[in-house]
Amino acid sequence: MTSVVDLQRSNQATQENSPVIAVLQPQSTLESKNEIPYSTSTSTDYKRAERNLKLKLDAVILPLTTFLYLSAYLDRGNMGNAKVQGIQTDLMGSSDTQFSIALACFYMAYIVFNVPGNIMAKVLKPSTTMAIAALIWGIASTLQAAAFNFAGIVVCSLFIGIGEAGFGPTVPFYYSIWYKRDEIAMRNALFIGCGALAGAFGGLIAYGVSHSTNSSIKPTWRILFLIEGLPTLVLALLIFLFLPTHPESSKYLSSEERVLATTRLMSSQANGVHIRKFRWSGFRRAITDYKVYLCGVIYLGVNLTLASISGFLPTIIVSLGYSNADAQLYTVPPYACAAVFMIITSFLSDRFRCRGLFVAGVMMISCTGWIILLAVVDNQNVRYFATLLLVMGSFAAVPLMLTWVSNNSANESQRDVELGMLNGIGQCFAILAAFIFPSTDSPHWSKGFGLNLAFNALAVIVAVALYLILCHENARRDKKKGGRPFDMVLVDVDTYNDLATGFRYVA
Repeated sequence: MTSVVDLQRSNQATQENSPVIAVLQPQSTLESKNEIPYSTSTSTDYKRAERNLKLKLDAVILPLTTFLYLSAYLDRGNMGNAKVQGIQTDLMGSSDTQFSIALACFYMAYIVFNVPGNIMAKVLKPSTTMAIAALIWGIASTLQAAAFNFAGIVVCSLFIGIGEAGFGPTVPFYYSIWYKRDEIAMRNALFIGCGALAGAFGGLIAYGVSHSTNSSIKPTWRILFLIEGLPTLVLALLIFLFLPTHPESSKYLSSEERVLATTRLMSSQANGVHIRKFRWSGFRRAITDYKVYLCGVIYLGVNLTLASISGFLPTIIVSLGYSNADAQLYTVPPYACAAVFMIITSFLSDRFRCRGLFVAGVMMISCTGWIILLAVVDNQNVRYFATLLLVMGSFAAVPLMLTWVSNNSANESQRDVELGMLNGIGQCFAILAAFIFPSTDSPHWSKGFGLNLAFNALAVIVAVALYLILCHENARRDKKKGGRPFDMVLVDVDTYNDLATGFRYVA
């Protein structure tokens, strides 16, 4: 077995609220000839082994989770493209209210089942939870093609929301049990980036489907639901069979790699010796943690814009003077730009170990887009450019917010609940988005644009405020403890959660 470090229990420290429970020390002997002789975590051999381990993890974890999210976002957002192809006329009597209700049903189910879905990932294997969730929404999404009335669409939307609630917030939690705190934002960006790519692919698919005149399946929105729903069922099976479970027990890793995976997470400051069993103390801390509610306020603005984009971007682009088919094609560039921008901002956020200022910055970009849409009435090229800004800014905020909450939740149980709470709170305004773009507001959409601008601006203010609060709290703890703790010192976060004075927040 590869020896990286040896956890040697120190005498129980009695520091107030933050006892040091273990110290990582180098192991002096090798147990077999095949072991890599690491002396410290800064050695060349250790860094090479750690790099190879991350590449091996990325090779299976990232493709499976990102492709499933791409499929999830296609299934979530296809209603906007289906509207342009006539589903509102065919099944809803051209009623704006019924279309809004169909969109809102997804988000209502998503909100209700967010925290239970995340807790299920803690109780069961994450791979099992995600596979069950994908199976639920994949079946529901595919069955939309067989809907012949408004009630059928509503039922399908509810089950899509239930399924995606067990997947979307689970993945950032899942990443946190495999990767260190300064490795998560970039991977969350790749994960969420597939949502942006799904918007691009969704537009291309919808454009192609709208021109499929030789198909026996009519109307064409039924083909759209089939094409975008069936792949989810295949991915659910792949997730169940191949997604690794936990670092200390995964059959995907060798025994040497399991030791390395576990100890490198422990060497990341404030990771501690985590308990896999769900702890209700983490739940109690999560629901009383003011930080998650402030992050929820930020996420309200982010999700208001994301839901507006998902449900109405094709409709907004039609109002700029493009045909229905061309509007679906013109949704591609904003999503493509958002995917690239998201990866760049998350990489820089990881590099500087800063979240709050980056969140404020990208939401200011989104604000700029909404301001242009409100202020510029006649120049449609400028208005189209504004859609690029708001899509780029809002999408880039998602991985940053998920990573921010994950970084500042000290143990798995607290993290599990807080990520579910973040998504549940944030999606409340996704319901609002379903009702703020009535057809009567076309082509200026002043109500929808104005509300998005207001809550995006609020997100900027709260992000800066939370950044300053966390910087102050870190400075207070440094002063109290005589400086920052060494990364090699493990803090008892399972007992004290993020209130352990040895724990430091990522601002």
